[in-house]
Amino acid sequence: MRISILGLEDERFIRPLQLIANLFFEESQIVMAVDGTADLQIKFVLRVGEAVSVSAELCDREGAVYFSNYQKELPPDDSDKERFKQVKNAVSHVYLTVLQDFSGITQKWGILTGVRPTKLLHKKIQAGIPMEVAHQQLKADYLITDEKIQLMQQIVDRQLSVVPDLYSLRQEVSIYIGIPFCPTKCAYCTFPAYAINGRQGSVDSFLGGLHYEMRKIGEWLKERGIKITTVYYGGGTPTSITAEEMDLLYEEMYTSFPEVAGIREITVEAGRPDTITPEKLAVLKKWNIDRISINPQSYIQETLKAIGRHHTVEETIDKFHLARSAGMNNINMDLIIGLPGEGVTEFAHTLAETEKLMPESLTVHTLSFKRASEMTKNKDRYRVADRTEVEKMMELAQDWTAAHGYVPYYLYRQKNILGNLENVGYSLPTQESIYNIIIMEELQTIIGLGCGASSKFIDPVSGKITHFANPKDPKSYNDNFEAYTDEKIKILEELFSENGSPA
Repeated sequence: MRISILGLEDERFIRPLQLIANLFFEESQIVMAVDGTADLQIKFVLRVGEAVSVSAELCDREGAVYFSNYQKELPPDDSDKERFKQVKNAVSHVYLTVLQDFSGITQKWGILTGVRPTKLLHKKIQAGIPMEVAHQQLKADYLITDEKIQLMQQIVDRQLSVVPDLYSLRQEVSIYIGIPFCPTKCAYCTFPAYAINGRQGSVDSFLGGLHYEMRKIGEWLKERGIKITTVYYGGGTPTSITAEEMDLLYEEMYTSFPEVAGIREITVEAGRPDTITPEKLAVLKKWNIDRISINPQSYIQETLKAIGRHHTVEETIDKFHLARSAGMNNINMDLIIGLPGEGVTEFAHTLAETEKLMPESLTVHTLSFKRASEMTKNKDRYRVADRTEVEKMMELAQDWTAAHGYVPYYLYRQKNILGNLENVGYSLPTQESIYNIIIMEELQTIIGLGCGASSKFIDPVSGKITHFANPKDPKSYNDNFEAYTDEKIKILEELFSENGSPA
């Protein structure tokens, strides 16, 4: 679909217009000019003063016309950045409306294309806005449907129940530790993950750098008296390394980090069942870690083969029982809606198999075509379900989790996600992941250690976010881990200065 846009000259509009077009059309191209080859022409009239006023008129090749207008007061004390954000949202409002009218498709998340919609509701709660008013504002400003607003409210309520002090956690930090190795790379994956076979030299060097980062960051936290709320071992697959390497890593955590016994939650992703062994489970138990992930993604063997997961369905089930017998009392499992070749029947089978295991938590992902993944690069090879069937699968997941006592407690979205849906984390009561809540709502600094690990520094006073990422390539990380550690400590020093220090 080629769309000619008239009346908007600011190039900052191109990206939001493109993202919204992508919600409606498989292939779309935005042209900010008159274009005789365009399938659609959308003419905007934009006026910005004390209020923003915008109208949009869509014409298709058959001469059909669709029209929308919108107006909103602009706060006089807004910064230029916030003022443009309000103008952009107003343009998106009328743009989405005419595209919905033209296509007959209702976008349940409205104009939102970002990752963290629940943050909007948290901000309104923190500002003291009554719930009904907050809901009205979300509906009016962003065109979010009542269904999704209710889901947001349910999740926010659950988060504040699980972490009552969520809004005051800025004086603490959480730690993410990235292990960038996997048995194989999945077709949909864009995480820093390298096949571990034949890479022992890289693994040894990487672990040396990671231990250094843990010691230095731990020293700094101890000196400042800053507590750790949660620790999360991700990747890659953290259980790809040997049991001996895992043992040394957790020993380093207990030696270097402050008050490890007081950390609220420590999670280790054991997502690939083919990495789980009795020896590794024994190491986890030794260091009092009992929250892990074992991720089937699907219980259809042909699907696992198609996406590059070299384990069997039976192996997933066997390793789940092995972990349970080894004392793992909080197991998460990930499922993906819309994997190649799968529809409602296949997903119903996966839910039926999940029912036999009943993990403490379940994250239901909707397949996203991530730009750098194998699946996106070779899209023609992977047949996926259409929007209607994907929505039916999501409804099936919602009904199944509710019927089995699971409650939604976190949510995030991704670009190019099938059906413009979402990823939802469900859990049995009291089994929610605090780390997942913290990272999604961006209310606390998360220090990323290891190859490809991203840090997100939240100013304890202003809430301003600063991003910093370690390199994804193990060699680059191994060559420069000391410099990256120093840079993180420098940022921490600025954040937790005397004005913002909890000490």
